[in-house]
Amino acid sequence: MTATLVVSPAELIESEVQVEGDSYRHLFRARRLAVGDSLRLVDGQGAARNGRIETVDRRRAVISVGSVAPSLESAVDLTLWVAAPKMDRASWLVEKATELGVARVAFVRFLRSSRDLEAEHLERLRRIAVAAVGQCGRSVVPQISAPRGLHEAVAGFGPKTYLLDPRASTGGFPEAVSCMDLVVGPEGGLETEELECLTVAAVVPVNLGDRILRIETAAVAGA
Repeated sequence: MTATLVVSPAELIESEVQVEGDSYRHLFRARRLAVGDSLRLVDGQGAARNGRIETVDRRRAVISVGSVAPSLESAVDLTLWVAAPKMDRASWLVEKATELGVARVAFVRFLRSSRDLEAEHLERLRRIAVAAVGQCGRSVVPQISAPRGLHEAVAGFGPKTYLLDPRASTGGFPEAVSCMDLVVGPEGGLETEELECLTVAAVVPVNLGDRILRIETAAVAGA
């Protein structure tokens, strides 16, 4: 698959892009790209262009910016509202959600949440999202939001919001939509007051089957 490099929006409208540091090491040491090879250049906000490697020296490379390329973005604008799992599992969740085209991963503090994420954790997750964009070729780096309380989260829900609940009578999603929100609660389950809060917000419960899934598995399966 063609390699993808995430650059700034300003760089994407220039005629050439210079590559150094970690991106250089990944593309030209690990992946061993060479002069003449093609790659995708994306700005992390939805724009993509074709690129061609013009020069490579021991520390930097120059890539010419070419024609507009397909964005490779999903037709569904999906936000995941997720209870925070352990960091290693959160990393896996963000990586796979990025590959699947999720637009946003917003962490939520539920009453039975066993974890929280600090600023350094969120920064690491954002780096993982950027790396996943480079791996899968999409053009948008998903937003990774710091944990917030359920009431604050509800205020950000869109008109089509679903809750993954194994007790729900509806299997899967009842209709195709272009924009949706998906809530994944903690592994200990939701408290009655949280369920009432979601009900008042017109969140629709759906199930993905009879088995109880871990947070990250449910989020990826739902996506």
